[in-house]
Amino acid sequence: MEPYAARIKDVLERRAKAGRFAPGVAAYSDSDMFKKSPSPDLPKAKRWDDHFTEECKGRKQCVLKQAAKHLNTPGLISLGGGLPSPSYFPFSSLSLSVPTPPDFSSSATAGSSPLRTITIGKNDIAEGKGEYDLAVALNYGQVTGSAQMLRFVTEITEILFAPPYADWGCAQTTGSTGVLETAARMFTERARGDKVLMEEYTYSTAQETMEALGIEVVGVRMDGQGMVPGDLRGTLEGWDVGARGRKPHVLYTVPTGQNPTGATLTPERRREIYDICEEHDIFIIEDDPYYLLQMAPYPPASSPPPAETSSLPSYLSSLPGTFLGIDTSGRVLRLDSFSKVLAPGSRMGWVTASAQVIDRFLRHGESSQGPSGFSQAALHTLLDRTWGHEGFLAWLANLGGEYTGRRNVLLGACGEFLPGVATWDAPSAGMFLWIKLDHTKHPRLADGILAIEDEIFHSCIARGVLVARGSWFRAASDGSEPQALFFRATYAMAGADAIREATRRFGAAVRESFGIKEE
Repeated sequence: MEPYAARIKDVLERRAKAGRFAPGVAAYSDSDMFKKSPSPDLPKAKRWDDHFTEECKGRKQCVLKQAAKHLNTPGLISLGGGLPSPSYFPFSSLSLSVPTPPDFSSSATAGSSPLRTITIGKNDIAEGKGEYDLAVALNYGQVTGSAQMLRFVTEITEILFAPPYADWGCAQTTGSTGVLETAARMFTERARGDKVLMEEYTYSTAQETMEALGIEVVGVRMDGQGMVPGDLRGTLEGWDVGARGRKPHVLYTVPTGQNPTGATLTPERRREIYDICEEHDIFIIEDDPYYLLQMAPYPPASSPPPAETSSLPSYLSSLPGTFLGIDTSGRVLRLDSFSKVLAPGSRMGWVTASAQVIDRFLRHGESSQGPSGFSQAALHTLLDRTWGHEGFLAWLANLGGEYTGRRNVLLGACGEFLPGVATWDAPSAGMFLWIKLDHTKHPRLADGILAIEDEIFHSCIARGVLVARGSWFRAASDGSEPQALFFRATYAMAGADAIREATRRFGAAVRESFGIKEE
């Protein structure tokens, strides 16, 4: 039996054995309640006290949240907590119309074919109609999010990633961007001169987050397969403390379908980077929102075929592995998100890390109170009650097929409309294409890469197309000139005809700037 299928079977068997699970308002939960009992030979995570900031170590657990664990005591009458009565919630039910497996066709997701309508009521638990209701979802809860949704994300983590150490856990989040700031405050602080290692081109908001906190970013060289392990090793082994201050002890990486380059680390390169981090005691923040958005290999044909719906087995076999999946010392804080695969407006995701790191993360999260109850109710109704684990994975496989078609259109248009100074690698995951322009062939090379980039960007705007400038993503705190000229394009939103027209306009701007005649 395939490992993924075996894990799904194990999860479903444990659920059946456990019976009905319908915890009430602000119920305490943690991943140990839902995980498979670890085997005795699994290692425990190392302690990270020497990596934590003073702020992180100083945060205490909310006493009111601690008191909430008594709410489910039989016969208890609570006068202690400020939880509003659900009878005053002006929402009696929430109904969702959703596609159901295996019909994830475009007409189904667009709502033009029959959908299934699912309703979650205010008092479903008390009335025996379900395991979750609005009386629980819309009240105050634990920072981990509801126990019902924590169970689902813990099980999906176990199915997809199977962390190879005993004391891992999950917590729900309000999206990965906010998590990154929390992680930065947990592990880095300006006063001690901390720095964060990143890919040389990376998510611009990640850099801006660090800069706002006074944390310097250190770019590590990339190629078509992502971060180059040899450059990471060279940066760490050659670090001059006297000249550059404290050696970095945190690595932030977007390892799959990387934003902005679209690069995906191979399993071999992932392992090499992890081993380097083990050797130099580097903590890894694995921000992987595009991991679940996998695509079929690109056929280099003049007219790429339309996308076909991916099968679940082929989808699962395409997953390239994660840092979490090889983490034996608990040095990875993994960020997952529903934003790219369901809806960004849900503002929901989850983190996975060692029990110690999750505990510290939750102490920081007390101020945000966890994800929205509406979002949790909607996603639980969709994922747990309607689709189930296999249905969710089938949705991801289908979504990968849809994105494969969009990517193929963009790649075909690039081959048709972009001049020879442009090169690119076909992404296998995510939603971005990284286009390199050979600046050495530009007639005004002496003006510098930033000036050429600026000219092409504004020429694109004048022509009615927006592409992202490569310099926006460059991890360089010293303000130095880039050594190469890049633009980022996405195939996530525009339709096929719009993608082709946008690429034609971009190509025209590039030709004009480089002085290349139309072919």
